[in-house]
Amino acid sequence: MTYVVANLHGCYTKFKKLVETISFKESDIMYVLGDIVDYGDEVMELIGDLSVRYNVYPIVGEHDYTAVKMLSGFEKMLKSGETPDKKFITKMTEWAADGGQVTLDSFRTLDAEMREGIIDYLSDMTLYEEVEVAGKQYLLLHAGIADFCADADLDSLEPEAFFSEPLDLTKRYFEDKTVIVGHNPTTEDNGGDGKIFYGNGSIDIDCGEARGGCLGCLRLDDGKEFYI
Repeated sequence: MTYVVANLHGCYTKFKKLVETISFKESDIMYVLGDIVDYGDEVMELIGDLSVRYNVYPIVGEHDYTAVKMLSGFEKMLKSGETPDKKFITKMTEWAADGGQVTLDSFRTLDAEMREGIIDYLSDMTLYEEVEVAGKQYLLLHAGIADFCADADLDSLEPEAFFSEPLDLTKRYFEDKTVIVGHNPTTEDNGGDGKIFYGNGSIDIDCGEARGGCLGCLRLDDGKEFYI
């Protein structure tokens, strides 16, 4: 079975419950559509678990992308003893205020080897995945594709293109595949009902766990939804 989930945001407890609920097996596959870090206070526990699961494939979100730059800079500062420049301090402050403080605080408690492992894991996350399940084609990514055109080479796009513009769920991007994203919560404060939303050839699976909503998961083989 193939599952997709998004925006775990450091909620390791809910992830563990999800794995139990779906009876996730070694023969199954799960794609995590970005924003593993920030907000939740179990970020390092979550990454530690995900990193040893060979059948879980992480796709980078803007929080992950920012975190790896900030944590790499912080690690460099620790090793060199140098004072960071004002530009880095400003970015670090902005990240910390946008949910990154818990990630930084928990990162600082790790030893050097574990910190290196965290940075390596976040650095290796892919920008998107294309998969076929039950005869259907899917494009999995975190937020959207800025300045989209149907014949665009996704590999040629800058990483920011996948974060800077949320998917327009009313627009059909591809005739032959469904785009699945997270990023844009389907919670009531965002005009939704807190459940997985089906657009025009697209699906939004971010059910607002970081905003007090639930963690949504979709099984691609049969369309079954799970909520934690």
